[in-house]
Amino acid sequence: MAEKFYSERDLNFHLYEVNDVASLTGYPLFADHSRETFDMVIETAKNIAIDHMRPFFTEMDRQPPQYINGGIRVHPSVKNYMKICGEGGWINAPFPYEMGGQQIPLSINNAAQFIFSAANYSLSVYPHLTTGAAHLIMSFGTQELKDRYVPKMFAGQWQGTMALTEPEAGSSLSDVVTSAEPTDKGYYRITGQKTFISAGDCDSADNIIHLMLARVKGAPAGVKGLSLFVVPKFRIADKGKLEPNDVACAGCYHKMGYRGSPIAQLSMGENGDCRGWLLGSENKGLTYMFQMMNEARVGVGIGAVAIATAAYHASLEYAKERLQGRNVLEKDPTKPQLAIIEHADVRRMLLNQKVISEGGLALAIYCGKLVDLVHVSSGEEKERSELLLEILTPVVKTYPSEMGIISTSLGVQCLGGYGYCDDFPLEQHMRDMRIHPIHEGTTGIQAMDLLGRKATMKNGKALMAFAAEVESAVNRASSFDRTKDRAAELKESLELLKGVSMHLMGIAMKGNIDRFLSDATLYLEFFGYVAIAWQWLLQGMVAAGALAKKPAAQDADFYEGKLHAMDFFFEYELPKCLGLAKRLRSEKTVTLDVKREHF
Repeated sequence: MAEKFYSERDLNFHLYEVNDVASLTGYPLFADHSRETFDMVIETAKNIAIDHMRPFFTEMDRQPPQYINGGIRVHPSVKNYMKICGEGGWINAPFPYEMGGQQIPLSINNAAQFIFSAANYSLSVYPHLTTGAAHLIMSFGTQELKDRYVPKMFAGQWQGTMALTEPEAGSSLSDVVTSAEPTDKGYYRITGQKTFISAGDCDSADNIIHLMLARVKGAPAGVKGLSLFVVPKFRIADKGKLEPNDVACAGCYHKMGYRGSPIAQLSMGENGDCRGWLLGSENKGLTYMFQMMNEARVGVGIGAVAIATAAYHASLEYAKERLQGRNVLEKDPTKPQLAIIEHADVRRMLLNQKVISEGGLALAIYCGKLVDLVHVSSGEEKERSELLLEILTPVVKTYPSEMGIISTSLGVQCLGGYGYCDDFPLEQHMRDMRIHPIHEGTTGIQAMDLLGRKATMKNGKALMAFAAEVESAVNRASSFDRTKDRAAELKESLELLKGVSMHLMGIAMKGNIDRFLSDATLYLEFFGYVAIAWQWLLQGMVAAGALAKKPAAQDADFYEGKLHAMDFFFEYELPKCLGLAKRLRSEKTVTLDVKREHF
């Protein structure tokens, strides 16, 4: 297995040189921390990843969870890892002190999550799910619910989940039919089924705490009638004793990848006594759940970036060591073979992996800092950060997910036949990657969110905030000889994006909503290229400025590598916007015109 699964140097570059997250300590919320604190968090995360996660990467894949006697048995490493996360404060790290947390900036917490996910994605999700579920209880639950559930969740003893999906509903949450009948005893009786629930059952935890969407009888149809409930696998009876809560695990799916974490089928209320406790008010469930969903979507982007990064370093290591062929100009077959990294096409594939993984990481760290700024700022800065976070959430979830598949596939290709075999980690990385465009809202859902909601929200204010950020970077980059041409190219692509956006909004204003949204996925792809080009321009500026100070050779190579990667993105990836713009402006409605009988 490849020794290196991420670059400490690159992660520090994004955190401190590009995004200056150390400046967050100047705000009262983070004043107790320092650059030294942040470095200690990152170093500890690295050590946990190396010692307690990476050794089980392959083993968890080859020994997946098993459905036995109505429950799911997971790899023994999960229980130990959850204990480490609980004792080390990783599950509640980003929470404020008054919520029992450590008030770590999300940008730093996300960096740690990136390391964990790069080491072993399947193992990393268990505490992450618990964090999201506990956050919902802390945000909207009564003090009784907080006291009852959160301490053991923070300790890593109880697992948290997000239970939305149903067999007949899928991504269409308006069709959720799980029902909740109120009683006079302070709880509701829950009846229904949930499917594809990550960590929905596992023997690594003493209890499973489901944050579950259900419909109170008599509630309005659609998403406006959904409420959010705490539904434990075991409820707390007299003297703190746990008793079954009529939540049955009906099965465990066997998956292409991401095999170390179980995906469960759940059945509630088969015996008429599944109890759920309401969070907040009735019919506000989806509003509450979107807090966790938005956190989860950024988390999915980080997970996808992490897998793509680990795959990139595995293929890079192989390409430096594997000898094959000679220079195309060399005609003497007795000459020594070259390492395959010397071949131009292999360098192309490696550069493509580099720009996807490091560009995706750049956007993820930036979005984490936006969350931090929302918490610490006020007035115009707060509003700007909120708008940018809204419009970039579907992008940071989707670009690494979709492009990560391409990146990981290129990693397999670099290894040739060996990449297709399980002797090397690439084939597992590729299988693990494929879930990301699907879970926590498919690419199609993210696309409709971006075009149908975020680009039009507040009369286009979020889109304008994004454009202003890109234009600011363009103006600054124009003063560097090394980046001024790229700045001009990004400006052209941004103007193209703005023009396409106006064209599509004009279609929507005419009432042609089906046509407006029919190619939303292509719009999201277009937006992603512009957003990542912007992030590469920011990296290019920092690199150019650092090189002007004549750094040591090793640092100079790092910064030159950034500039070459920026050039690759602008030469090979950004031009794809031209084809997407042509399609999005076309009057042809191919996907709407074709009928099911034509297939």
